[in-house]
Amino acid sequence: MVESPIATIAAALQRERRRAGLSLAETARRAGLRRAIVPTAVLPEAALVTGVEVLGADTLADVLNWLRGGESTLVQPGDPVPLTEPPALDLADVLGQPEARWALEVAAAGGHNVLLIGPPGTGKTMLARRLPGLLPPLTQDQALEVTAIHSVAGTLHAESPLVTTPPFIAPHHTASKAALVGGGTGMAKPGVISKAHCGVLLLDEACEFPPDRLDALREALEDGEIRLGRRDGVVTYPARFQLVLATNPCPCAPPRESDCTCTPFARRRYIARLSGPLLDRVDLRIRMRPVTAMSTLDVKPEPTAQVRERVRQARERAMARWSTEGWVTNAEVPGPYLRRKFALSRKATALLDRGLTTGAVTARGADRCLRVAWTLADLAGLDHPQADHVTAALEFRDRRAA
Repeated sequence: MVESPIATIAAALQRERRRAGLSLAETARRAGLRRAIVPTAVLPEAALVTGVEVLGADTLADVLNWLRGGESTLVQPGDPVPLTEPPALDLADVLGQPEARWALEVAAAGGHNVLLIGPPGTGKTMLARRLPGLLPPLTQDQALEVTAIHSVAGTLHAESPLVTTPPFIAPHHTASKAALVGGGTGMAKPGVISKAHCGVLLLDEACEFPPDRLDALREALEDGEIRLGRRDGVVTYPARFQLVLATNPCPCAPPRESDCTCTPFARRRYIARLSGPLLDRVDLRIRMRPVTAMSTLDVKPEPTAQVRERVRQARERAMARWSTEGWVTNAEVPGPYLRRKFALSRKATALLDRGLTTGAVTARGADRCLRVAWTLADLAGLDHPQADHVTAALEFRDRRAA
């Protein structure tokens, strides 16, 4: 028995009743349509698309009645209700760890990936959760792109659908590969790396993640997107996020390293779950130390608002420099572009050249050092990185994980 077109449309309307409203309206706009009708449940998010009139329908009968000129029961979109975001976590809550705090500021200013390694209780997770508060609000284009992803995933607030702040996603280490990168039957749905687009992805207890899960992130870290093939076709989702890896240095994870009972082999095997190719894509590697004295309470750390202002100024310098190419942060700039059009002097890159010669840094690592050096120069208010900035960028990569 052949299913009628009306039944097919009704089934599709039912399937999409709770997701992808924004994507449906955007598809209609790109097709040149002046009007689109979507399920009423997704009307608030669909109405975010400009350039097309969007109406809501509860049933297909309402649409047919409207088409035949009957009394319209289609729903007009209401005014969007601003979503009340919880206040950002404050950096002032984190005791000590000045080096890690500085690395977090550099990461926020340039969009760089971070590895935080240290014993329990050193503030790794606290710092990571405060990174989104240092990032600027999403632009209108970014907000629509992120909202579209969450729309397809079905995770939007029906009343206030527009995502305006950088997402923060922290999956548990038992998450499957499909949950991380995306998957499902039929057409693949977005995974957590796409939900973290334009935001932060925290992998807490990173060494507890199976190695195949971690290595599945490498494509997205390099390309800023993920391509998934399933039964109904191949789909590409954006996945340009900042990765924060937080891990203990060994399986026993004592408060003090001197109390560790692990053998050297066990420590190496544990850290080796973070493969070389994955770590090569991590720009800032920070070894965190235990807080050894409560006297640090007397030193008042900088609050998030103060650090965020420096990050904002640094990002504005970077955007002014790369705006003609369409890049927003230093982390997005391709290495060849930096080496050719924005090449630094031999004096500035002497130590980096030596690292390439000795094999201490890979070609990919050298490009990432240059990006970090530009971020350090932006934070310092300089037009070009100096030799000290390149050295500091190389030092950030040269930290030993064990």
